[in-house]
Amino acid sequence: MSKKKIALDMDEVIADVMASYLDVIEKEYGRRLKKEEYWGQKPYKIFPDGMKIRQYLFKEGFFRNFPVMEGAKEGVAFLMEHYDVYITTSATEFRNSLTEKIDWLAEHFPAIHWKKVVLCGDKTILKTDYMIDDHVHNLETFEGTGVLFTATHNIHENRFQRCNNWEEVIAFFKSELEK
Repeated sequence: MSKKKIALDMDEVIADVMASYLDVIEKEYGRRLKKEEYWGQKPYKIFPDGMKIRQYLFKEGFFRNFPVMEGAKEGVAFLMEHYDVYITTSATEFRNSLTEKIDWLAEHFPAIHWKKVVLCGDKTILKTDYMIDDHVHNLETFEGTGVLFTATHNIHENRFQRCNNWEEVIAFFKSELEK
């Protein structure tokens, strides 16, 4: 029997983009935001001139140094045991992210073969059984089962199966295996 396929997003699912945003905000504004200050919104929308924070997405090195999301290594290892996992990331908007994301994956998730990495601009082309993503717009057009990974910008969304952390992802997919 072949394994079911999972499209697994990178940013804010396995790669902690928010940690890097907080570093940039601290550098630009001289203080580190507390969770209650940014939770529920995009971090670059907090300040009147916050779009300068978003511009870091276009700078060399931004995508290369993200911390790994807590529990992601163990979670991805579990998924890879039981499912056919593809890393699917919208990378083409930010040129530097193409190579930086590949290098980041090779460092932090070396068991993921390069043939299992999909760098795209539009995820509507993906045809897997499941998609784990933090962006609702990717799940809205997805034909399989969408799993929304909690991030600051999606906390008010309730249309999809939600996982707040990697423990919940593992629990959800364990229950899927039992069906």
